[in-house]
Amino acid sequence: MNNNTLIKPNRDLPAINERIRFPKIRVIDTDGSQLGILTPREAQRMAEEKELDLVLVSDKADPPVCRIMDYGKFKFEQEKKAREARKKQHTSDVKEVKMRYKIEAHDYQVRVDQAERFLKAGDKVKATIMFRGREIQHSDLAEELLTRMATDLQEFAELQQAPKREGRNMMMMLSPKKV
Repeated sequence: MNNNTLIKPNRDLPAINERIRFPKIRVIDTDGSQLGILTPREAQRMAEEKELDLVLVSDKADPPVCRIMDYGKFKFEQEKKAREARKKQHTSDVKEVKMRYKIEAHDYQVRVDQAERFLKAGDKVKATIMFRGREIQHSDLAEELLTRMATDLQEFAELQQAPKREGRNMMMMLSPKKV
């Protein structure tokens, strides 16, 4: 028989009822009052009388602290809190605003408004200027345009990456200002 087939103790199981292995534990009742320091067997018997579980709350304390509660309900409440926390967090995406360096004033304003909307939603903005053919010779004009965009958005954004050329594009990154 090799070592892989040996049954390992499952450390992922929660410390409740008979899995609590300490000589003495501090027990807290369902209403929050302390019942004192008992053996796990005595505390287990008290929990069973109330048709509840004995749950290890803190194993770092001396002696370890256990609470008499309905473990199923407790676990459900924890999962519910975790779901709510996940629902409230916002993941920051990178939104892209593309244009050419010969853009008209109104079209430029539309791009600035888009970027502003993205920044207010908490997303980063990647402003890209695309070059075609010989347009690449005018990268100074493109850099000027991106710098202008950064100054137009400075109350909502901070410059994360200055305008730089990447192949046939020039791009810069803006991130939302920390409030």
